[in-house]
Amino acid sequence: MSHYSTDIETAELDENGLSKNAGWITVYRVHPDTREYQSASMEYLMLGVGLPAHSYPNKPVLPPAGQALRRTADGKSWEHVPDYRGKTVYNTGTREASPITTLGELTEGFTLLEPATEFDAWDGEKWVTDTQAQQAAESRAAQQTAQQALTSRLTVANARIQALSDAVDLGMATEEESTALTEWKTYRVLLNRIDINTAPDITWPEAPQ
Repeated sequence: MSHYSTDIETAELDENGLSKNAGWITVYRVHPDTREYQSASMEYLMLGVGLPAHSYPNKPVLPPAGQALRRTADGKSWEHVPDYRGKTVYNTGTREASPITTLGELTEGFTLLEPATEFDAWDGEKWVTDTQAQQAAESRAAQQTAQQALTSRLTVANARIQALSDAVDLGMATEEESTALTEWKTYRVLLNRIDINTAPDITWPEAPQ
């Protein structure tokens, strides 16, 4: 009988996880913090030696797409958990967006559904737009824009009226300047009659040439 052997000695573990004999064993490593599976490798164990830290002897079943593979918290088995990393999650109370960096189910109070507007509120299943608040905000924005436009137009009108009035008051105005003064004053009257509360449905009077 030959004293040679081409067989690779395989290590076997006892109930305490220690090698019952010297040999090689395949181990499956996980991240020390997240317990996510990282890699497999062959390790040589001496008699009475345990596995390297964060390593396990039982081969895991690979998860389907969209899930991650990790060791259970008690270290006794493998589990498949949702993997949303790289996606954006939204706070159902504040609508604040943040990237997902951890494994597992979403924390309560967060959703992958993106709110359509800043006036959306979470009803427990989906975002619902508060149309009254949205319309009120749009109305305020339109009124603010109209007020800025009105102020700008009145500034131009006041400047033109002031210059033309000086010429008229001093008896230096030409016929064209007197006519222009009347037109600009008429324009200013029409501007002051503008109701910005009707914005954006405002018909602006045309400024004199």
